[in-house]
Amino acid sequence: MKVCLVGSSGGHLTHLYMLKSFWENKERFWVTFDKQDARSMLKDEKVYPCYFPTNRNIINLIRNTFVAVRVLRKEKPDLLISSGAAVAVPFFYLAKIMRKKLIYIEVFDRIDKPTLTGRLVYPIVDKFIVQWEEMKTVYPKAINLNSIF
Repeated sequence: MKVCLVGSSGGHLTHLYMLKSFWENKERFWVTFDKQDARSMLKDEKVYPCYFPTNRNIINLIRNTFVAVRVLRKEKPDLLISSGAAVAVPFFYLAKIMRKKLIYIEVFDRIDKPTLTGRLVYPIVDKFIVQWEEMKTVYPKAINLNSIF
């Protein structure tokens, strides 16, 4: 199984990195911002940089859509996992067209309100994971795994 872990640097990337017990023995690659924290954390990993800022930035959404086309065609992952933020949107929608499996993890600091990225990908994902029971009222089909921290 080949896994694509896609997300913004900072907390979103840290969140994905904390899933190491899941991805460490799988073929994988990352899509994130070319920032110091990402370079440091992923120094021995295969990483594709994407454009930032992404939130509510239409130009970078378009640019990242082209990155997604290029990377997904080249790597052909079986599964995409993200905890946000906006960079996940073009990757998830294109991967859905390619019939890939999608898992989205809503961030820990959202207890009763959705993120914009969560709202955008919720209709298309195979598994939507939340970390608070209260979030099941926002995302009824979600799976509550409690804190993954």
